[in-house]
Amino acid sequence: MSLTAFCLVVLAGLIHACWNIAAKKAAGDARFVFFTGILLMLVWAPLGWWLGLDEVPRWGAIEWGLVVASGVLHVFYFVVLLRGYRKADLTVVYPLARGSGPLLSSLFAIVFLGEQISALGAFGIAGVVGGVFLIAGGPGLLRAAHDPVARKRVHKGMFYGLLTGVFIAGYTVVDGYAVKFLVMSPILVDYMGNFVRLALLAPSVLRDLPTARQLWRVQWRYALLVAVVSPVAYVLVLYAMREAPLSHVAPAREVSMLFAALIGGHLLGEGDRVARIFGAICIAAGVTALGLG
Repeated sequence: MSLTAFCLVVLAGLIHACWNIAAKKAAGDARFVFFTGILLMLVWAPLGWWLGLDEVPRWGAIEWGLVVASGVLHVFYFVVLLRGYRKADLTVVYPLARGSGPLLSSLFAIVFLGEQISALGAFGIAGVVGGVFLIAGGPGLLRAAHDPVARKRVHKGMFYGLLTGVFIAGYTVVDGYAVKFLVMSPILVDYMGNFVRLALLAPSVLRDLPTARQLWRVQWRYALLVAVVSPVAYVLVLYAMREAPLSHVAPAREVSMLFAALIGGHLLGEGDRVARIFGAICIAAGVTALGLG
């Protein structure tokens, strides 16, 4: 991985951790994502118009198909993740989703896109995935082994976590292919995909407009923050995919969990401090190995 790609991924990880804290404080659902999408559309409209004026008219069926596929996969990712949080514990769903997503996308890139990975790079992927599990509460999976009720809840969490990981891998591969092999603008891939997300999420708002208005009054500040900074984080990752193999970038972007661990430990008062610190060390070592490999 080049130094440029490495720096892009680390910066994206820091931004990703910060906007996730804002999203967590908002405590929103699909309607919060719709609010964010509307504000994203407005805030980034000048840049989207400027870049799209020349490029979008040249897009054919393949380019538009990838944009639609990206938008659909992002929506499914969000819906499945939220359903998993309702059915099971976050400490089961989240680590499985974040850990399995980059692993699956890396394997796809190696097997189907012909990317190569060194032994050091493979070690880096293992370090990142293991660190994600430790930071997000992976040891909690073992504590539920002898409790039937807890075990059933864990099984649900494993199902939704892994399914979420499949969608993470899906949009990572689709977007990575678009920017790396078709040389589509990373900014436009994300911006135009947002219109697909809005179309799919609109019914969740239109079903109950009075409630949506109440939520808007409470959540619009958080939604605005996420709309402004979240595209920056993902676009940086897409640009990194142009500079480095997708099989390296996908797991390396989980460096965001390192920043999230530090924020969670010091600002949010979350527990499992030792596991989180060790997990952060694993991620740092894994990302370094990917950068060198």
